[in-house]
Amino acid sequence: MSRRCAVTGAAPSFGNAVSHSHRRTRRRWNPNLQRHRYRVAGERRFVTLTLTAKALRTVDRKGIDRVVAELRARGVRL
Repeated sequence: MSRRCAVTGAAPSFGNAVSHSHRRTRRRWNPNLQRHRYRVAGERRFVTLTLTAKALRTVDRKGIDRVVAELRARGVRL
């Protein structure tokens, strides 16, 4: 499973961890990914999506049917 949101496309970002003595080592910030299973009424089936917490709110606002249609228009296979 890639660490990428299906709706927003959020991926890990990279930077430096800076210690008290200012030594720098590389680190990464992972997105807050959640696996969520939605029932798509128009297709009479369930779809499991890997989403960030922000994308979960987007699906609540737009509705799962509209989000699935946008994903299909982008060429995402569900």
